[in-house]
Order: sequence, then C-alpha cells, then structure tokens
Amino acid sequence: MGTTKQKLADSLLNFGEKMKKLFIVFTILSAIPSLAQKPVSGGHLKPLQAIMDIRHYTITLNVDPVQKSIRGNTEISLLLNQKTDTLLFDLQHLLKVEKVWVNNKLLPFYQENDYLYITSKKSFDNGHQTIKVLYSGKPQVAKHPPWDGGFTWATDSLENPWIAITDEGEGAKILFPCKDHPSDEPNEGADLIITVPKGLSVAGPGLLVNQTISKHTTTFHWKTNYSINNYCILFNVGKYDVVTRNYTTIEGHQVPIQFYVLSYHVDKASHHLDILEKSLHVQEKYFGEYPFTKEKIGICETPHLGMEHQTMNAYGNHFKYQTVGGEDFDWLMHHELGHEWWGNKVTAKDWAHYWIQEGICSFGDALYVYEAEGEDAYLKRMREISYGIQNKLPIILGDEVIEEDAYQPDLYSKGAFFMHTLRYVLGDPLFFPTLKGFISNPLYTYHNQVTTDDLEKYFSAAAHQDLKPLFDFYLRTTSKLAIEIHETNDQKYVARFLNYEGVLPLDIQTDTGITRMMIDAKGVSFTSKIMPIADPKGFYLKTVLYD
Repeated sequence: MGTTKQKLADSLLNFGEKMKKLFIVFTILSAIPSLAQKPVSGGHLKPLQAIMDIRHYTITLNVDPVQKSIRGNTEISLLLNQKTDTLLFDLQHLLKVEKVWVNNKLLPFYQENDYLYITSKKSFDNGHQTIKVLYSGKPQVAKHPPWDGGFTWATDSLENPWIAITDEGEGAKILFPCKDHPSDEPNEGADLIITVPKGLSVAGPGLLVNQTISKHTTTFHWKTNYSINNYCILFNVGKYDVVTRNYTTIEGHQVPIQFYVLSYHVDKASHHLDILEKSLHVQEKYFGEYPFTKEKIGICETPHLGMEHQTMNAYGNHFKYQTVGGEDFDWLMHHELGHEWWGNKVTAKDWAHYWIQEGICSFGDALYVYEAEGEDAYLKRMREISYGIQNKLPIILGDEVIEEDAYQPDLYSKGAFFMHTLRYVLGDPLFFPTLKGFISNPLYTYHNQVTTDDLEKYFSAAAHQDLKPLFDFYLRTTSKLAIEIHETNDQKYVARFLNYEGVLPLDIQTDTGITRMMIDAKGVSFTSKIMPIADPKGFYLKTVLYD
C-alpha cells in the first residue's frame, strides 16, 4: 500500500540566493520533521521498544463526525525486560497528548517526530507497567484508502456518517499510542470502547461486550482476547443493520457470522453470506479450522474497497460477483477472509516477509478455482497470475524493512506462484498436509510471528530435503529458471538448468506424453520423435532455450 512521499522539503528549497535564507529553511524543516513524509510501519526495532513486550491495549475514544476528530485515552499494559528511564511509543503528531500516567502516577512527557517519550527521574523497573495516555486531535485523512491509510470521513447514500479506518502501511499510531512494529502483538488482546452519535453503530474486532445508549450518543465496547496485529485494532462506523447466522466449522464449533451491512443493503445480506460460507468451506479445507472460533466471523461494509481486519473484515466490493463453478463468487471477500489464516493467525515478524501473508493468501484464491472447477481451471488461473509478475525487485529485500518499501504487486502474484511451484516440487500428498501443519502449529501462530526461514525450515524438514535454494531463488532474486533443451543427435536431447545448481523435477512433453524427470545443471538425456516441450503445464517461472 505504498505511495510516493510528500515533497515538502523540495518545496522549501526555492529560497533564493542568500545563505541567510538557507538557515530559515532548515529551521522550518527541523520544526516540522514529521510533515516531510507519511508515517511508516516497521523497520528497525528501536532499543527503547525492544525492551517492551506489549500485553494489552484498551482504547477509549469519542468520535465526532462533524469535527472529524477523536478524543479519549489509551491504556497500555506491557512488560519491561530491563530498567529504563524512558518509555517510547509511536503516536502521530496530529494527535496531541494532554496527560500521561504510569502506574497511576502523573509523569512528564514530550512528543517529537511522531513519537511519545515518557520520562521519569526514577527508573521504570522491569516487569509489568500500565501506561495511560490522554489525547485528542484530527487524525490523518486517507487520501486513497486502503492503499493510503487514515480515516475516511464519508457519508452513505442517505447522507448518514460513514467512517472507516485503514492503517496497514502507516501503522496504528495514526489512531492510538502503541509499539508500532509487526514483531509484537498484544498477547492478551485489546478492548475498544468507542462512542459515536446516537443512531450510528460501531463494528470492531472480537465480541461486543455491551452497548450503552445515552441521550445523544451510543458507546460500543468491543473486546478480543486473541493476540491481534496493530493494523487490525480499529473500527468502522455507519448506519448499519446486523445480519447474523451461525456457522459450523470443520471441527464442529459453532461460530456466529455477523454482517454489518448498510441498512438499505440488508436485502443483499443473505445471499452474500451464502457466498461467504462457501469461501469458508474452501479456506478450512486447505488451511484448517477458522482461527477465531471463540469470537466471530465478521464483515463490515465500508466506503473503501476492503481490508483484512481480524474478525471484522472490511468489504467494499459493492456485491459485484463473478461466476466460478457455476455459482456467484466474490473475490474480494474471499481474499480478505483468507487473511484470517495468513495475516492474522500467521503474521510476518518483519515486513520483509510480507509475501507470506499476501502470497499464500492469493494462492488460496486460486485454490477456490481448483476446488470449484478443477485442475485445468486452476492451471489457467496460475498462468494468468504469472502474466502479472513484474519481477523488478526481489520479494524479500533484506531485514528490518518498512511496510512501504516491502509492498509491491509481486507479493501477491509471485508469492502465489511460488506456492504453486512448491506444490509441484513436493507433490500434493506432501505439500497440502505440510502447509496445513505449519498453520496449525502453535510455534508459528497467533502471537508467535514468523519469517520466511521458519516456513522454509518447516517444509524442508517435512520433505527431508534442503529447500532453501528454491526459496532463495524465487524470493531473494529476480531470476527465472533457465532451461536448456539441447539436441545431441537425431531424436536425442539433453535437458539441463543453466542458472540453478540444485535438483528439481521437470515435466517434459515428448511423443510418448509428459514425463517427470529430475533435472540439474549437468543435464538428463531423453529421446523424442517430436520437439520436446519443457514444463508444458506451467509450474515454473522460466525461460527455455533450444539448442
């Protein structure tokens, strides 16, 4: 969801010829450094935040649609693993802090560069700390949600306020003070206590604890006990009806489905939930039981296209359906639902490994086609995906990458195609149980974030072979597999890899049909009465050279 950065610094550089004006420009820039670029999430974990383990957030806010402002407080529960005289949190400069308490004691603080510093003459001891921050302001407005995040202050067709929040790229600091890094989720979940004008509803993560109505406002208390990534700790506001039904998971648990739908679209809800249930069945078949059975399966109609928000996915595809397997299918709803497994249950520890969330989720989109229409339709879909691969940058750019730098279209397309390749290399009897095993393993789920190395080592162990070269080739380079077919004699050929040192299976079509061969850089001989075709079904990103 990256965009170009604002060019404030450039606009200030046209200051004339005198060196005195240069000083003025630098003074202005130093006074407003946080305006020079959009807020970003992730990157290098700061030492003052590395000593924190976030346990819980409680966010209590009043939302004013007329003033487009928020006011309230956030309480942060955390553990310190060492003493410190300073606590550091992320909070965008547009939100002004008024008071701060640590363990019920009022303490000094200051804000600088989208950071909140809380200081104490007496060190904060290691162990449990409770921080409460009182703040208010007009939060960042989303210019192009969900790709550019912030608040969307919209109205529905009946002129009712319709508010959405998106912040995957910018981070949760646009809404509340936090440790804004993907490596640390609140282990004990979050509470959102949101007050809005009477007549509006708030849709949030987890379960609705209570709803308190006063003369002019209504307060909604949402609570999740699951760990949750920061960009899912948010809410949407609108004139909603709530359509509810129960869903029986693959393991037999009863989970409520709740659709927060605009009141004038309520007649569309039943059919839409029928489609959602079909998506649930497919996701559960390949990835295991729905991950948040103790809470709900939620979707909420939003004024932007959509976003994965744990147990309350944003939906703005306007009920535009495709036909897959002869039935209506909503690609947007299916994709965001898939993030409940890949993104919410399994979360990348570093944005560098973002492809795990988007790539495997997109592979799950193709699996719906496979389930509904069969292998040939799935192969066609994977070919279509391959056409969109740009291959300008490696999928993994290094470590400690910010979301804006990590985000690129190939996360989806090349990430999904890599899983397609891995499926072919391992074969279905090994690939699918291993994929489901990984996402079912407590070592890699919920508050235990993952990296590509975790996934590779898990698959390598299951396959009893070193798959790191394959992972690295696809994810850390922009190379395509170069295959040479060399005719050595009449009807005799050798197939070999020109840029891959390991051994991989390769289908070769000859006059006798398709044969799977194990190929390496040395090559394998075979005969054919016709010109052979390497990888005829398209399991690899490749170039084929005939000699």
